Amino acid sequence: MKRNIHITVVVLVLLILANCARTGRPEGGPKDENPPLFVTAKPPYKTLFFKEKEIRIDFDEFVRLKDINKQLIVSPPLKNPPLITPQGAPSKQIKIKILDTLQENTTYIFNFGNAVEDNNEANVLENFSYVFSTGDYIDSLTTKGEVKDVLEIINKKNVSLLLYRLDSSYNDSIIYKQKPNYVTKTQDSIRFNFSNLRKGKYKMYALSEEISDYIFNPETDAVGFLTDTITLPQDSIISKPLVYFKEMLPFDFNRGKEVTKGKIQFGFRGDRKGFSVNLLSKVPDSFASVAKYEQGKDTLNYWFTPIERDSLNFIVSKDDFIDTVTVRLRKKKFDSLTVKSSVSRVFHLRDTFYFLTNNPIVKIDSSKINIVDIDTLDVPFKIKNSPKENKVALIFEKKPEQLYRIKADPKALEDIYQVSHDTIYFKLITKEIEDYGRITLRVNNVENKNLIIELLSGRQQNQVVERRLINKSSELVFDLLEPKKYTVRAIIDDNQNNKWDTGNLLQKKQPERIIYHPELRDFELRANYFLEEIFIIN
Repeated sequence: MKRNIHITVVVLVLLILANCARTGRPEGGPKDENPPLFVTAKPPYKTLFFKEKEIRIDFDEFVRLKDINKQLIVSPPLKNPPLITPQGAPSKQIKIKILDTLQENTTYIFNFGNAVEDNNEANVLENFSYVFSTGDYIDSLTTKGEVKDVLEIINKKNVSLLLYRLDSSYNDSIIYKQKPNYVTKTQDSIRFNFSNLRKGKYKMYALSEEISDYIFNPETDAVGFLTDTITLPQDSIISKPLVYFKEMLPFDFNRGKEVTKGKIQFGFRGDRKGFSVNLLSKVPDSFASVAKYEQGKDTLNYWFTPIERDSLNFIVSKDDFIDTVTVRLRKKKFDSLTVKSSVSRVFHLRDTFYFLTNNPIVKIDSSKINIVDIDTLDVPFKIKNSPKENKVALIFEKKPEQLYRIKADPKALEDIYQVSHDTIYFKLITKEIEDYGRITLRVNNVENKNLIIELLSGRQQNQVVERRLINKSSELVFDLLEPKKYTVRAIIDDNQNNKWDTGNLLQKKQPERIIYHPELRDFELRANYFLEEIFIIN
């Protein structure tokens, strides 16, 4: 009995010691909702003639640094990032070790963003900054504004804003090789704020970067720029949003590579307009080939009939670029023909049925294709082979509340390798008219601009459901729409080429303007619902 009492006492003592060591608030006490407070710093905040290599910042309670590498912004940027301690462990102080030589007569801002939080409840000390000057005064001018992605409905966070002083060292390509005089990041998805700026004239840029080095890399980064010069202190507010965009990269040919027997991929980068690949080798009269761009990739696929050769030679050209390419032929196996349906089961009334294939179809026998409805009556159809994609359309009149059976016998479709398929069956059903909605859009084209009106859907609202081209005020009806979310936008087609054109930094060309309908952004359309909206473009 005494032994049990002794064990119980030991357990109670251990529990008491554990509770004493716990850093959290006592059970039942009020929740701490206050952020940590900055108490003092050495050297003091806003020190002049700063010459130290280490800074110590004290707080009134234990704090942690969260995502410090992403949150901390030093302006002007340092060549070597400062060493911040401690990271991961709670402490009442933060130490900053400066590894660079600081510029003379310059105000520096160490903006911690929302990285500083208390250890117990993770209350954030928002936008905490430490400021000092290597000169005899602290710069105090400010400017603020907004940014937006030209294409995305939901703008990206942590976009970098760069200010370059207009002096003898400035040139139009400086953003490619030199860090800015001042830098900040968006506070949320759109707003930014520069502080502690010096009087003068500046050029402003925006960068959506993969790596926050404040140097523009066209291959990975999106860029934006203000055409006008910023003059401080006059331009304390930027009235127009700074639009950032992904440039079209200059054309660069990669190489030709055989990926399977009878198929070569030609890789390239940038604008493909005018890009051509022509066979140079002599081949027999029976030789045939098909070339198609791969959707969503900078790749030209080139299929050709079997030929006993070690290699093929091609001439590749684009504007002033011309080159001779030799592709070695070593693969032994063809890519077997596969045929799929573009429709899983429900055949929506505004859709088209396609046979989707991996290899280009060069021969179609319509007598071996049959469509019947729910009453087993033959349905007349037309066939269209897409010149741009590996798909074959069956075009026929669709009726609501129907069942269609599609059958393709062997040899109905034959690819470039003279390979066909087994018998194919697809069963499709259509819905009632009442299962769909309608959007009627009255476009008030005030200045008769060339407009591309797009109805978008998809998870990120980036799939084009339908596109219309107009150059005057018009009424547009989008009918038989599935019940889901839609977005409507207008592209100002300045050069009348019927597509959206991005901008170019060195050419000082802004992207073509895109206007989203304020009420039809991620709008939920219900079944049997007819919506009418006005879209004013000026």
